Amino acid sequence: MALAPLVEPADELTVDEVRRYSRHLIIPDVGMAGQKRLKNAKVLVIGAGGLGSPALLYLAAAGVGTLGIIDFDTVDESNLQRQVIHGQSDIGKSKALSAKESVAEINPYVNVVLHEERLDVDNVLQVFADYDLILDGTDNFATRYLVNDAAVILGKPYVWGSIYRFEGQVSVFWAQEGPQYRDLYPEPPPPGMVPSCAEGGVLGVLCASIGSVMVNEAIKLITGIGDPLIGRLLVFDALEMRWTELKIRRDPHGEPPTALLEDYEAFCGVLSDEAADAAADSTISVTTLSSWLKEREEGTRDFVLVDVREPNEYEINKIPGSVLIPKGEFLAGNALSQLPQDKQVVLQCKSGARSAEVLAILKSAGLEDSVHVGGGVVAWVNQIDPSQPSY
Repeated sequence: MALAPLVEPADELTVDEVRRYSRHLIIPDVGMAGQKRLKNAKVLVIGAGGLGSPALLYLAAAGVGTLGIIDFDTVDESNLQRQVIHGQSDIGKSKALSAKESVAEINPYVNVVLHEERLDVDNVLQVFADYDLILDGTDNFATRYLVNDAAVILGKPYVWGSIYRFEGQVSVFWAQEGPQYRDLYPEPPPPGMVPSCAEGGVLGVLCASIGSVMVNEAIKLITGIGDPLIGRLLVFDALEMRWTELKIRRDPHGEPPTALLEDYEAFCGVLSDEAADAAADSTISVTTLSSWLKEREEGTRDFVLVDVREPNEYEINKIPGSVLIPKGEFLAGNALSQLPQDKQVVLQCKSGARSAEVLAILKSAGLEDSVHVGGGVVAWVNQIDPSQPSY
């Protein structure tokens, strides 16, 4: 079901713009009117990362007149495997600024507005207010619920995309015309249940597949052509090369949000209550761990250092003297028998979240002197051993 165009057309296209967009102009469904609407559109892309990269490039190429980019992060070498809007020379640069420079190379007629800040409850309504459409490709549930609630409150549509390993999902949420994100996911998953891309990885080219679909939906909404993915979830399996469409319906018992939550991190529970309680007085720094490892070598301290990441992560980098027992082994109940009963257990993972969850398991099993390493191997590489690669 086609909807009315989201944006009124601009007054005119210049001669140079007509030349540039000629392949659009000769499509009857787009034509001069559609291209003028694209020129007049204001689109905000949340994050210049995996999905934001192809989305920004193709929105710019399509002739969207104003592109907003909100991202507070800097370019890291590990981003370049999938975030194609950035290059080698951009490492260490603001992602938003790097993306702006790439957009200017693609299309100098696009006005780029930078928001080099973290999106949160204090600024989201103000940032969204100036845009016709939002594209959300963020990889954490707290921001996804924040984006949804702000869009619902302001009555704005947004295109949502998600990627993980070999699977991607895309939909369009617009509470005035159909379901919202909370109709698809009424509650966030339990903490630690769904790994982020940083923990589980993502096939780089998947970003292009999903990001291009997101832009396709944006163009349809702006110009009022085709049948947008409102009330439909498109799921892509890259290994099977299969697209599956699922229906999304409004929750008959759900109420659209009328105000933002005070704390979306708390709502989504980055750590379970059990993990937070376990880690409260049982967290050590990488500096402390380094000292403990030296003491262990000298024979004045004894403990076992357990890495709870996956084997493929362990191959990338590791803290010397650690042994690998993946988190799943603890969840399955198979790991406790592998631990010595006469030594303190020190747990570590990539950043500290998974090790905190395992710490709660050990505490409940009676290993009360167990601790975990805050910041995990990321902090170890940054503060203790920068010769190791990060990921």
